[in-house]
Amino acid sequence: MRVGVLTGGGDCPGLNAVIRGIVRKGTQEYGYHFVGFRDGWRGPLEGDTVPLDISAVRGILPRGGTILGSSRTNPFKENDGVRRIKETLAKEEIAALIAIGGEDTLGVAARLSDEHAIPCVGVPKTIDNDLSATDYTFGFDTAVGVATEAIDRLHTTAESHMRVLVVEVMGRHAGWIALHSGLAGGANVILIPEQRFDIEQVCAWIESRFKVRYAPIVVVAEGAMPKDGQMVLKDDSTDSFGHVRLSGVGEWLAKEIEARTGKEARTTVLGHTQRGGTPSAFDRWLATRFGLHAIDAVRDGDFGKMVALRGTDIVRVPIAEATAKLKTVDPARYAEVGVFFG
Repeated sequence: MRVGVLTGGGDCPGLNAVIRGIVRKGTQEYGYHFVGFRDGWRGPLEGDTVPLDISAVRGILPRGGTILGSSRTNPFKENDGVRRIKETLAKEEIAALIAIGGEDTLGVAARLSDEHAIPCVGVPKTIDNDLSATDYTFGFDTAVGVATEAIDRLHTTAESHMRVLVVEVMGRHAGWIALHSGLAGGANVILIPEQRFDIEQVCAWIESRFKVRYAPIVVVAEGAMPKDGQMVLKDDSTDSFGHVRLSGVGEWLAKEIEARTGKEARTTVLGHTQRGGTPSAFDRWLATRFGLHAIDAVRDGDFGKMVALRGTDIVRVPIAEATAKLKTVDPARYAEVGVFFG
């Protein structure tokens, strides 16, 4: 039996650990052969493949990124996209396809499985931790660790100069990275996409910190919006899934704070540093288990399913259910950290 594997969407730490888990167990226990598709859905669209055997996955566990490459290609926006994928799978004699990705990559897998009878199994990947049906996605823990370390380092320079430091982290529609890293890093204000913020209240919190000779740190998710404003965009371009490019709310916020309070404010945008580098121990553990259970789903013929973490157990859920809505921060969870604001 030949099984295809692809990684789509933004890269994140732990992707290689999934690939390794799939190939090791599938080869050693089930005798399967594996074909890697390069650059997400572009691979099966164009027939761009790379052999995947045990030697190919040796030593990749601690490596960030993905040995298969990734892209935001949407086959449903390509001419004859589904037909071309079916032809590639037939040519390569692929009996099943494992798609590792976030809402967009898995959304494609759900449609291919449910509407076009292409046997797919999904593995949830996103640093944003915004996929429903799973408690955690791999990549999130590493991203939070990177952001927390940055906040820790910024505290000392903020205190040395008694200035406001705004830290912009990733999080288009969900503020999990901002919430976790902000709390862990001792931020004085945390702003997330789920709760529109009042700039006057933000400035009041900041001024209260200066009264006790404390330089405040503001952590803001890239998708956070003021009550009387709109999402700040990097530009007007969109990808093949219709997503605009974000980034800029941190800079906007720093300018507003400086103008309203008279306090010097600077911005640090962590950007892709949150995606890169060595995965944390937790992400290696979770990603490896996802890989092991994904190939089990293939063996069982349980297609149209995604592996998910529930507590400490790995379960299977319909891919369509997991991508139907995003997992966002509950207002009560956000309210818990409000005691540290100001």
